[in-house]
Amino acid sequence: MTPAARVQTAIELLDQIIAACRENGPAADRIIVEGMRARRYAGSKDRRAIRDLVFRAIRRAGDLPDTGRAAMIGLAADDPELAALFDGAPYGPAPIGAGEAGAPATLVPGWLQSLLAPSLPMTDWPALLERAPLDVRINRLKADDAAVAGFDAEWSPIAGLADARRVMGEGSPALHAAMEEGLVEVQDAGSQLVTLACPVAPAILAVDLCAGAGGKTLALAAMMANKGRIIGCDTDRARLSRLMPRAARAGVTIAETRLLNPGREMAALEDLAEAADMVLIDAPCSGMGTWRRNPEGRWRLTPDRLARLNRTQRALLDVGARLVRPGGTLVYVVCSLLDVEGREAVETFLAEHAGWVADMSAAALPFGDAHGPGWRLTPARHDTDGFFVARLKRAW
Repeated sequence: MTPAARVQTAIELLDQIIAACRENGPAADRIIVEGMRARRYAGSKDRRAIRDLVFRAIRRAGDLPDTGRAAMIGLAADDPELAALFDGAPYGPAPIGAGEAGAPATLVPGWLQSLLAPSLPMTDWPALLERAPLDVRINRLKADDAAVAGFDAEWSPIAGLADARRVMGEGSPALHAAMEEGLVEVQDAGSQLVTLACPVAPAILAVDLCAGAGGKTLALAAMMANKGRIIGCDTDRARLSRLMPRAARAGVTIAETRLLNPGREMAALEDLAEAADMVLIDAPCSGMGTWRRNPEGRWRLTPDRLARLNRTQRALLDVGARLVRPGGTLVYVVCSLLDVEGREAVETFLAEHAGWVADMSAAALPFGDAHGPGWRLTPARHDTDGFFVARLKRAW
């Protein structure tokens, strides 16, 4: 493919991504993979170049562009070599018209800036869109000392997280094989760290209320030494269906799943009322903390969607609280840096629920910053995805 043809292909893919963001369609990664599959004439270098163009354009435009062409013209405004490819060549983009405006360059959608500014210094905003590293968690249920030594020879340790390793460069020849054998799981260091806020031990009853495909469920099962009982729950049947195959591959035998109905969660959980030693709520949220992995997430977020997420977060805190036994623990996590989803949600919960206290201290996590009743990780300060986590104890 010519460089101009790569640009035109990137524009076409951006059009699909913009439409998907408006309609709650598939993720950008999936659209790109499918788009490249349909363009079999594109070689590996073409695919890499097109993917890079698409994500550069997405990272540059905080607000949803009108079209893929507007997104790419905006990118070309900062790149004269790219702008020169808008020359009308065969299979390439048409020349940029005199009155044609590109998408403006912004890190954060305009409507969201006033909400984020009180919570996160603007100097930290650029890190939200930097390229994320690839981290893995060593599964101690299956990885013996020899396997760990092999990983240590190839991957870098992450201070404070004994089972975390950072895969350097474009990838690792050992990674795919280790994943297939259940020796490691791909999991951001921040995601691994917030599980340490969960006071789990062998033989307890733990509930992962928003388990999804089970990344944290598997981590908790390993921390429990595969003894006791951990129940992974979710309202998304497709995501939850991936948990048990992953558990089998990881050698986890204490996990089970429950599919929940949104708004009627307790109908499937009544037998667990006031019985759980620990409940983890990794609540649905804006996903701001993972923008560096999914930058088009900014385009999917709207004021109405954020308001719906806030209501869901507060409702899940209420459900989780009903499951915890006296003396037990509720751990609330969001991969967001908005106080309305993290700090304020927990403060509201504590104000409305007698008998609950924040139980988070500097000793709870090996790194991070104290933030209200909880703890926070940010890409700028900790080189992890962004998280807020609070550990709450039921006093009676």
